[in-house]
Amino acid sequence: MGHSARRTTRRRRLGAELRTLREAADVSTEEAAKAIHGDRTKISRQENGRHRITRLELEALLTLYKAEDESLRQWLVALSDEGNKRSWWHQHRDSLRDGFKEALTLETDAARISAFQSRIVPGLLQTQAYATAVISGSSDPLPKEKLDLFVDIRMSRQGIFLRGNPPQYAAIMTEGVIRQQIGGPQVMAEQLRHLVSLGETSEVEIQIIPYSQSTFTDADGSFILYSYPNPLDFDVVQVPYLVGDLYMEEDETVAKYRKAFEGLRASALPTLQSAELISSIACEYERE
Repeated sequence: MGHSARRTTRRRRLGAELRTLREAADVSTEEAAKAIHGDRTKISRQENGRHRITRLELEALLTLYKAEDESLRQWLVALSDEGNKRSWWHQHRDSLRDGFKEALTLETDAARISAFQSRIVPGLLQTQAYATAVISGSSDPLPKEKLDLFVDIRMSRQGIFLRGNPPQYAAIMTEGVIRQQIGGPQVMAEQLRHLVSLGETSEVEIQIIPYSQSTFTDADGSFILYSYPNPLDFDVVQVPYLVGDLYMEEDETVAKYRKAFEGLRASALPTLQSAELISSIACEYERE
């Protein structure tokens, strides 16, 4: 497991240990939140490993939970120190909403990412020109400096495929995604050629659900499933909505989305046929 994956594993292990201590001490999330001058949502996110815990917060919680075993305290402090190391996007943290920072962490540490998109090409597969067209097409126009920053971050995210332990990435898109002319024919042709090229690598698998397929009803909208090899890391589903993202890690919910993804996979063209469809549509764009 890579360094960043170990970091998140340890942060989640810390959160799980703190939850166990809190419940054993019969302390409510409201009482715990008051001890660190936060709210119950913060405690929940810390216990799920999605929010860093400062040394002062950790000490306050351990005191509240009456955790007096010195070796246990030292171990939890070590977990906290490792879990709080900075991510590659730390320098841009003030420009990113919390939900997106959470997605970056999940994405960076995942061993497998399974994405279903019914609107646009997934960010990890976008070309710079396509990404620029998508981000600049927001109903709330961005100043050029911020637009350039967000495009740069999107391109930097794709570095996960270049590292020594890249995640396995499976993307399923509807045919409408590759026919929607975002940025115009030239941008789309380049984007589709890029998809074909990515699909030839061992890490990326791309499938298209064609217009002719009328039986795919396994999902109501786009979602991403992040999977981890370590049993201490919970698999997580990310579902985007208008003003943010919903993250779910309950076993039953994750299992339903995993089943939905397999149903979508069965409805989609095989990877080779998908590549042929993508290439044919790219040719259409190039003739325009």
